[in-house]
Order: sequence, then C-alpha cells, then structure tokens
Amino acid sequence: MAPDGTSAHGRGRLHPHDHDHRAHTHHHGPRWPRISQGGPQRAARRVAHRVAHFLTPHGHDSADKVDAAMETSREGMRALWLSFAVLGLTAAVQAVVVALSGSVALLGDTVHNGADALTALPLGIAFLLGRRAATRRYTYGYGRAEDLAGIVIVLTIAASSALAAYEAVDRLLHPRDIGHLWAVALAAVVGFAGNEWVARHRIRTGRRIGSAALVADGLHARTDGFTSLAVLLGAGGTALGLRAADPVVGLLITAAILVVLRDAAREVYRRLMDAVDPALVDAAETALRAVAGVRGLGQVRMRWIGHTLHAEAAIVVDPGLSVVRAHELAVAAEHALIHAVPRLTTATIHTDHLVAEGPDPHRLLAHHGHPR
Repeated sequence: MAPDGTSAHGRGRLHPHDHDHRAHTHHHGPRWPRISQGGPQRAARRVAHRVAHFLTPHGHDSADKVDAAMETSREGMRALWLSFAVLGLTAAVQAVVVALSGSVALLGDTVHNGADALTALPLGIAFLLGRRAATRRYTYGYGRAEDLAGIVIVLTIAASSALAAYEAVDRLLHPRDIGHLWAVALAAVVGFAGNEWVARHRIRTGRRIGSAALVADGLHARTDGFTSLAVLLGAGGTALGLRAADPVVGLLITAAILVVLRDAAREVYRRLMDAVDPALVDAAETALRAVAGVRGLGQVRMRWIGHTLHAEAAIVVDPGLSVVRAHELAVAAEHALIHAVPRLTTATIHTDHLVAEGPDPHRLLAHHGHPR
C-alpha cells in the first residue's frame, strides 16, 4: 500500500483489505495475507459488509467462471470466425457467377468480399495478443493491439473505396456488356445479404465487448454490402438498356463508402487518443461522491486498453483518518467505480485530505506541473 492511501488493484500492488473475491471477482492483483486489525467492532463490520455484499445483486461471475476479459476476447474470436465463414461462402458463390457472366463489377465486389473476410486476420491476431499477460515492458498488457488492428481496417476501407471509384470510372470510359444478368443480380443480392449479416454481427459484438476495431470492421463489411447493391442496380440498368447506370451508381456508392470511412476513422482515432464517452466520467464522479467518507473529488480520468476501461481518480477525505481507514475508503471508491462504469476492470484511487492550514502536501510536485 502506498503511503498516500492509494488503491491500485490493477497495477499488481498488494493490499490487506477484506474484500471477498471468492464470490465477487473484479480481476485485481494479488493481496497480502489476511491481517487481524482490532476488536469486535471491526469484526462486526466485516461480517455486515459480507452479508450485504452477498445479498446485493452485482451481476459478476463467480470464481469458477472464465475471466471476463478472456471471455470477451473469445466472443470476439467467435464473431471473426463466423464472419470469415459467411464472407468466404459469399465470395465463392460470386466467383462462380463471375466466371459465367464476365461481369467486371461483380468481380470487384467479389474481391471486396474476399478482402473483407481477410480483415479477420489482423483482428484475430489482436485478440490473441490481448490475452497475453502484462510484462515489465508492457505493463498494461497488449490490449492496444486492437487499436493497431483498427488502423489496418481503416486503411482497408480506404483501399476499398479507391477500388470502387476506379471500377466505376473505368466502366464509364470503357463500357462492357454483361451476360447472365439474372445470375449477376442474384449474386449481388447474396453479396449484400452476406455483408449486411456480417456487419450487424460484428458491430453488435464489438459494441458489447467494447472493441472499436471490431466495430470498424463491421462498418467495412457494410461498405462492401453497398458495393453489392451497386452491382444489382447496375445490372438492372443494363437490362433496361442504360449502359451507364452501373458506373454512375458505383460512383454514388463510392461516396457512401467514404462516409462510412469517416465514421470508422473517427472511432479508431478517438480510441487511439484515449477518448471516452463523457457520460462515463459523469457516472464515475456520481459514484465516487456517493461513497460515505468522500468529501470531494479531484481529477477523474479513464482510458480504453483493448476493450476494457481503466480509471484513475483522486478523492478528498478527512485529514484525521488513519492510513488503514484511508485505504478502506480507496477500496470502497474503486468498488463503486467498478459497479457504476460498464467495462471498467481496474481503478487507481489517490486519497487527498482537506487542508485547513499549513503547507500544501503536493508542494513537492508543483514545479513538475503535476495536475491535481
């Protein structure tokens, strides 16, 4: 335990607190052996705390369940494998029709679907890396690998938009006849349906587990679905004798892909810049103020690492508290944060005390520009 009463469960520090982790897992670090600290009143408080803790519904898994962070990675991997299978089957069906019809537009859509299936590779690697334990060099673990995968996916969306634009312009300059229009139209519908299913599944899973990269990959699948619709509309226009219909619609779909690219890039950029929803900070501050014994708040900060949140907060307590009591308040504050903020797994709580008179306890840090 730090001299200032800091509670830093996620950083591997040791604590002698009596929080029962057998029935309530928060994925904290190791603890000191239980130490007896005084009298029947303290023992009674421990018993009352455990009874209240047992009766209060918290919605966490017990110790025999799989670790939540590991489970979210597995859920992400399942989403990737399902997406890979669906898009692989879609691309195979379209490839057969391309061979029969000679449709260049459908060929481009098939390439899109194949590329989208392959984006599962960087995400899969990121999820596997995210399971690795933290080291002395990577002290926060490898969760940031998801953000790097998000960059790869954004670049892939950009390449897809460039390919869609190139195909559309090329068809305007060099019109081509398309055979087996009914098969092309059917393959376009299959492409749209496959991509839309994958997009919904990836986006839903990504938001549930807090993975910006998986959400971005779902948006990418949606762009390929739009490309499939362009093939369908182009085939319809060709059937009506409008040879320019397919490339014109392709240019419009390219513009739609660029809008999706903007949204995906913004999502990944915010994650790389440690942006969080301000509502999460509001929820954290509300939870901390509700902890009995907390007299005020300092700075509250959060950041995403992979698909889990980490927090740092400063609380103000009475100056006459013992170190033991200050630590208890820090633990209670962390406990409140974990329950109030979804996807939060660790929190470092710094305890300040009210200063009525005398020197500022942070004076040694003043010339370092240390925020408080």
